[in-house]
Amino acid sequence: MNQLDLRELYQWEIKDDALRKLEEWKKLPTLYQLALDELKNKIKLIQTEWKIHNGYSPIEHIKTRIKEPRSILEKLERKGFALTVDNMVNQIHDIAGMRIVFSFAQDIYSLLDHLRQREDINIIEIKDYIEQPKPNGYQSLHVIVAVPLTLFEGQRWMKVEIQMRTLAMDFWASMEHILFYKYDKQVPSHVIRELTEAAKAADALDKKMHGLRREIMGASEIPARRTESEPLPK
Repeated sequence: MNQLDLRELYQWEIKDDALRKLEEWKKLPTLYQLALDELKNKIKLIQTEWKIHNGYSPIEHIKTRIKEPRSILEKLERKGFALTVDNMVNQIHDIAGMRIVFSFAQDIYSLLDHLRQREDINIIEIKDYIEQPKPNGYQSLHVIVAVPLTLFEGQRWMKVEIQMRTLAMDFWASMEHILFYKYDKQVPSHVIRELTEAAKAADALDKKMHGLRREIMGASEIPARRTESEPLPK
């Protein structure tokens, strides 16, 4: 696909409803940003409760972003969908993205368990690359959620992709991204092998730190397996 700019977007499907589509397109970035703000406020409240309940928060930091228009259009083309606003909203799940970085992997699953219980967040899809890492070693928990916005025309649920990682996973992913950018995605095979080994080292570090945490805080307080994770406070 040729590179597109915003002026070209305005020339989509010249039909009777072209103006409506244009207005809808203009609203989308604002709606997704509002959804990110809404979700971030919910996570920050959880973070505060966690700190009050446990004495500390395992969430190190939160980052958000809105996908660039060019990336959205390229993804639609890869998926084989026409360039319409409806396809953007219904077929692209990561226009709004949030990354939450944790100290320990077990706390990622504690937050996931809590999100599952909430009525103001709908979980649409989960991809667990911690339990099942990608072949190159990439680890992260990807969760597509829908967040409600109360608008003049009524309630509208907007999708946000949440990526949850530990500090070690996030460092590895950042370095991998930098290397792929440097080599314009043509990474030498020996670099790929080294990256895979580094991912294994990052995973070993997470497991080592979890063991130390259990030893310091007491095995009875910190669960050994994610399936037995301590719930967040109600």
